[in-house]
Amino acid sequence: MNLRETVEYKAMTPYEATGYAEGFEEAESETQILAAWQYLHDTRIGYQLQGHFGRTITDLIEEGHIEA
Repeated sequence: MNLRETVEYKAMTPYEATGYAEGFEEAESETQILAAWQYLHDTRIGYQLQGHFGRTITDLIEEGHIEA
């Protein structure tokens, strides 16, 4: 699935993406969570946050859950 083509990704904001990734915002689906991580990677925001975010993005790319 191309997460960049999903409604969840297209409607994502930096706050929502961070919230879904960190877990303080409740996601409605796994697609919404993965779209958040894809958004954080694509916008490079995830690399400006705590190290956990960058490491998780790297793991998700290596595991094929999101695209580089």
